[in-house]
Amino acid sequence: MATEQSLEALLEERMKLHDGTGGIGDQSSKNKNVPASVALPPGMQKNQDSTSEELWRELNRTPLFMTSLDDTDGEENVALEALKALAYEGTKAEVAQNFREQGTELVRLEKRYPEAREYYTKALDALKRPPLPPDPEEGPQVIEIDEEAEARKERDIEEVCLVNRALCNLEMKNYGLCNRDCAAALRLNPRNIKAWYRAGSACLALDKIPEALDACQSGLQFELHNAAMKTLLKKVESRRDHLAAAEKSRAERLERQRLEEATLRLALKSRNIPTRKTDRPPEMPEAKIALDDPVDASSSVSFPVIILYPAHAQTDFIKGFQEDESLTDHLSYIFPLPWDEQNEYSLDKVECYMETIEGGLIKAGKKLSLLKLLSSGKLEVTDGLVRVSVVPKDKAGEFIADFKKRRGKQ
Repeated sequence: MATEQSLEALLEERMKLHDGTGGIGDQSSKNKNVPASVALPPGMQKNQDSTSEELWRELNRTPLFMTSLDDTDGEENVALEALKALAYEGTKAEVAQNFREQGTELVRLEKRYPEAREYYTKALDALKRPPLPPDPEEGPQVIEIDEEAEARKERDIEEVCLVNRALCNLEMKNYGLCNRDCAAALRLNPRNIKAWYRAGSACLALDKIPEALDACQSGLQFELHNAAMKTLLKKVESRRDHLAAAEKSRAERLERQRLEEATLRLALKSRNIPTRKTDRPPEMPEAKIALDDPVDASSSVSFPVIILYPAHAQTDFIKGFQEDESLTDHLSYIFPLPWDEQNEYSLDKVECYMETIEGGLIKAGKKLSLLKLLSSGKLEVTDGLVRVSVVPKDKAGEFIADFKKRRGKQ
């Protein structure tokens, strides 16, 4: 921002000198030796009739003053293209080394990993570029190059750039790309400890524990006392133990769940209580059939029971209705109902009904245990939930007729 302001000030000063409205031009009346108007430098004569905005745009096309490589307005910028071409002058190793150093500076000084990664990529691309053709205007050139030494230099730069780009990818959480760069570096030099370390770190982040262990152990073969690698190995081993314990706990939990489910099935079968599941079970996660002892089929079974009051569109829910309990046991504390303004619901004024397997209705004895009702062979527990309709006696006929009517339409 400071540079932009200083450039704007420079432009304003130039305009004052040009049109004689201020600055030195104002002193012309006092000092006749100073001309009233000072011409622009020869390189800017073509812009003497331009506005300050146009002059600023022209300056911004000059590489020295550019704030962005995109500030070209889609036009060819010869100076900029020439500057870019300079980056590729020299041998492949020299060009790659230049890009590598720029990437390293970004990492060391500013931790700008995305930009640094781009420079390492440019360095690697430069090593793959074919040599530039000679300039015909310069004539044939004879350059003596030790090809073997140059190849070694290129190989070393490639290895370093791959390992450094792996670091950038690791910091950016691009773990797959990090592993790919490490693998390429290790093909060049299997003893590169940094490549083993960064590969191990990426595998650990992905919970690829066997691969992370292999990377750590492989690196320690070449540097047994490398502190960073030994620290990483401890982290990997700790994560391995944690995951193993979690997996063991999960397996035990699943095995316990399977045992409990099998025990419950056995308990219901031995009691002659059929069950059925539908495609649309009610969203009631708390509604579960349960044994007092989940792994003992002979222990008492409790059922979730929903009490329906169809005449008044009301319900009550009993989470744990024990098999040896009766409807009277529960209705006795449910009644009186808070919404029963006409006092229609009491033990002696209501009838209880349950739907049969065939789709009919049976009158459920209020004093019978739930086990006797469910094991009669006429009822079934649907989606783990027992349903009982409670109807005032004087409305029972209407309820039954309505039920038959609805069933007849299905």
